[in-house]
This record gives sequence, structure tokens and C-alpha cells, in this order.
Amino acid sequence: MNQKKSNRFMPLAMALCVVVGILIGTFYANLFSGNRLSIINSSGNKLNNLLHIIDDQYVDTVNVNNLVEGAMPQILAELDPHSVYISAKDVQAANDELKGSFSGVGIEFTIRKDTIHVENVVKNGPAERAGVAAGDKVVSVDGKPFVGKAVTQTEAMRRLKGPKDTKVKIGVLRYGEKGVRYFTITRGDIPQHSISAAYMLDGATGYIKVKNFGENTYPELLIALAKLSQEHFSNLVIDLRGNTGGYLASAVQMVNEFLPKDRLIVYTEGRKSPRQEYRSDGRGAYQAMPLVVLIDEGSASASEIFAGAIQDNDRGTVIGRRSFGKGLVQQPIAFNDGSMVRLTIARYHSPSGRCIQKPYTAGDDRSYEEDLLSRYQHGEFFSQDSIKHNGPAYHTSIGRTVYGGGGITPDIFVPEDTSDVTSYYKEASLSGLIIQFAYNYTDNHRAKLKEFGDMESLSDYLVKQNTVEEFARYAAKNGLRRRNLMIRKSHKLLERYINSRIIYNILDEQDWLEYLNQDDPAIDATLKVFKAGKAFPEPPADAKGKATAMSAHAYDHRATLAPHTTMAYA
Repeated sequence: MNQKKSNRFMPLAMALCVVVGILIGTFYANLFSGNRLSIINSSGNKLNNLLHIIDDQYVDTVNVNNLVEGAMPQILAELDPHSVYISAKDVQAANDELKGSFSGVGIEFTIRKDTIHVENVVKNGPAERAGVAAGDKVVSVDGKPFVGKAVTQTEAMRRLKGPKDTKVKIGVLRYGEKGVRYFTITRGDIPQHSISAAYMLDGATGYIKVKNFGENTYPELLIALAKLSQEHFSNLVIDLRGNTGGYLASAVQMVNEFLPKDRLIVYTEGRKSPRQEYRSDGRGAYQAMPLVVLIDEGSASASEIFAGAIQDNDRGTVIGRRSFGKGLVQQPIAFNDGSMVRLTIARYHSPSGRCIQKPYTAGDDRSYEEDLLSRYQHGEFFSQDSIKHNGPAYHTSIGRTVYGGGGITPDIFVPEDTSDVTSYYKEASLSGLIIQFAYNYTDNHRAKLKEFGDMESLSDYLVKQNTVEEFARYAAKNGLRRRNLMIRKSHKLLERYINSRIIYNILDEQDWLEYLNQDDPAIDATLKVFKAGKAFPEPPADAKGKATAMSAHAYDHRATLAPHTTMAYA
């Protein structure tokens, strides 16, 4: 009787054991096997539930969309410094810089005293064809006044940019005229140039300045090289100072022009991104030309890929200061509403295997953003011995020692020299007074200044005008106390900065760069390398592989090497 009863409950007992076994197995599987999908689903549901609760029960009315827009950057900031969220309204502006062109009116402008000031017009662009000129002040757009607090860079670009072949009517005040002039401009494609200068430094040395790595940078490079070929260059300088990067493909195409076949240029690798190598195809036309690459603390990402490939393959000499150290690969991912994220999916590695990315702490963007300031205070901009190498040592193709863990350390270090920098010069530079003065001076003397069609003659003329004294009087009227001893000590720096801005306003960016490069210490170091026939690195005499120190007179480039920091394009 008891045995029959026990047999009757046996199937139930076995079923219970199976259920308990499944539950226990599932618990430990989730606990130890890292079931990420389950975690993501439960966390996603938790976030959705929180938003629903806030929308349903919060004491005040809440715009949930705004709440999400604010939360997205915070979530990505917990990952790394370069994973970012871009709202729908900012996507176009974020992409325009690296595209070959955008649609607009074709002016370069600054905003002063709540008014748009036209700095330059694109040659043969829509604005120039309509009659707009440098020096004009835009006071209305499409029949409505556009002055005062409403005038911001973002709002100005929103009103002036637009689809190709659409029209915009602007009203401008022109120097020396009382009334408002009106121009109807038909928007068109405005080219975005990545290469801002290509000219000969001397009878043998070509110079190319690359501002960023955009869609058209490689074709622009080929055009620049063809231009220099007509002038019979036999040495080449690629200036990447201040170049914050751009498209990987452009950097790879450019490096390919200078490397023999099957040389590794860069490789990427991540948790979900298998190693991908980029190699030279041997079709480059300049594989044997002596080459120097200029970098500084503002050179990042694609610039570091280019410099690292040249350095690790011992193809040329890298001169300047340690680069920024951005070695994270971002993939753009779009959302249905037009917004997007740039999510880090891999890391860049130079041919020797070193990771370019400098150290960071997830969620601590402030320390990361202040890294350059820390380097400056630590003395790295002034002494190569102050450079901290946080990563392991690697070796180039001929055995030279290079370091990972943060940027590209140059082969020849060129320090900043602050011997002539005074507090007066710093305040004049950082306050924006020099740029403001240069614009006003240009506007007041535009007719005379336009008589000089080249950099040399305009520079000679400006030296005779004693622009430093005129600036000192202008600055004193605008809150910067006159300090005669400091002005004398910094006279050369002040004159250089002031006159360079006037040259930029009247001529173009290449003339501006030619003027600055005349006594640039990195350029001087470069020409010495070429003259000595030392552009191609030699195997190290010792195992230390330290960067060669070169005595060079330098000055604070940061005040003068960024012409567009206060300007925008439309």
C-alpha cells in the first residue's frame, strides 16, 4: 500500500527536482556566465520605467525628451572621453567641417559687439558675386533686424546657411557709408579646404600645411604636391601642428604616398572589433623623398596616425612637441530622430604596436581635458626631459626606441621659449584685444592695405606703421593698462601677432602662414635637418633612443597658430 503511494508521487517529485534544477542552473548561469543581454534588457526596462514614472507622477510637468537629451551625454561620458552624443540640430555642423563642402553664402565672419563682421568672402562665392565685401557688418537677415543678444555664432550660421539655390536677403553697413545696403544671395556649395598652404620654403624645400583630414584632403594633397613639383622641390615638410584629426581613410591614403609596398600604416583592435590592418600598396609617388613631419600638443587622432606611421617605419623625421594622444576609434551610429552617437569601438595602434591613446579615467573628463595644462605646468613644453612616458617601450623598423601610452614623441624636440612673454602680452593675446584691434585697423585702412598684393610688401609696410604703438593706445582705451617696459620686452611678439592678423584679414591663410613661418623655430630646425641630409633616421647608437635636443629660439605658438578660433563660416 505504501509502496503504491510512493510510486504514485514519484513523477511529481522528479518534476519538482527538474524545475528546481533549472532554477538553480539559471541563477548560477546568470551570476557567473555574465549574461549581458539579460542585464541590458533589465537595465533598459528600469530606465524606461523611471521615465514613465517621472512623466506620470512627478510634481511638475516634465519634458521627457529634454530629459533624455540631457541624460545621453552623461551616460556616454561614463565610458571614455571621446564617446559622445550629438543632438539632431548639431549633427550637420559636426559633419560639415570634414566634408568637402557645405551649402551657404560663402563668408567668414566674427561677432563683435553683438554684430556680424564679415572678415573675408570666398573668392567667386555666392556672397562675393552678390556684392558683399570684407569689412561689411550684417545688420539684417530676410528683412528682420539681426543685431543684439540674438546674434550668436550658432544662430548666425542657422540663418545664413541653407539648401543650395535658396535665397537669403541681408542688409549690411559698409565703412564710410551711412545707409544700409541690401544684397540677395543665392546659396551655393562652399568648398572646405583641408590644406591651407603649399609653397616653397627655400629653393629645395616644399611646405604643406594640413588643417584636418577630411573627405577631400587626399586629392588636395596630390594637387599641392603637383604644384610643388612644378617648382622642383626635393625635400618636403608636412605641417600637422594644431591638426585635431578627422577621417582615418584620408590619413591612410596620404601616408601611402610616402611608403614602400606592404608597410604597416596603422591597425585597429577592440573587444568586438577584430584586428584590422592598413598597409601601403607601393603605388605612392614620393617613397624616396626626404620628409619631415611637424607636430605639437594640438596634433591628434589622424595626425598621430600619420606621424606614427612615418616614425615607426623610419621614413622621415618628426619634429616639434609631443602630440595630444587620441587613439580611440569612434563609429557614428544614427538614431531615427536625426541625432547620433560616436561610440568608441576600438583603439589605434602604430606600426610598432604602441597605442596612441593617453591614459584616462572613465567618467573623469575634467582631468582629461586639463591634461595639456598639466603638461604645460609640468614643463613639458619647455624641456624634453619633462616628458612623461606612461607606456612601455617599442621599437621602429631599424630599432629606434619609441613609447606608447600617450601621443607621438618627436625625434627632434623644439621647445617653447617664453623669455619675451610678459603678463601684458598674455593679457593682450588671451583677451582678444589683438584680434579686435587688427580687424578695426584693417577696416579703417582697407583701401590702402589692398594696394599690397603680396605678403612681403604688406609686411614691410606694416613694420613702418608702428602698429604696436597704435595697439597700445587702443588697448589702454579698452581696459588694458599700458606697461611700457613690458611692451618693449614683448615688442617683437606683439608686432608679429598684430601684423599677422592684419595680413590674414587682407590676403589669405597661406600668406598668413608664410609670414609666421619666416622665423618659426620648428621650420628653422627642419631646414637644418635637410641641409645636414638627416631626414632619414639612422639606427640608434645606444639603446635609449631619446629624442634629440635641438637648440631653437621659440615663442608661444598658441596665441597665433589658430586663425579660426573666433571665426565661423556660412
